[in-house]
Amino acid sequence: MLELRPCCECCGTDLPPASLEARICSYECTFCAACAEAVLAGRCPNCTGELVRRPIRPAEKLLKHPASTVRKVKPTGCVAA
Repeated sequence: MLELRPCCECCGTDLPPASLEARICSYECTFCAACAEAVLAGRCPNCTGELVRRPIRPAEKLLKHPASTVRKVKPTGCVAA
């Protein structure tokens, strides 16, 4: 099950569970659309994997399987992979 991390690892922008702006790689590293496209060119800086839109978990499912609250932000921001 996806962790649904709460923010962009590059800039710290909030990415709530229903955000259409969240992008993830296959390891669930999470970025906002702006960083994923403009800074990272669609590649995860951690694994070089493709960044794709994170699916949205239905609200009723979030009750049983809530999104993560652990914020992971790179202190120096991101650079392209």
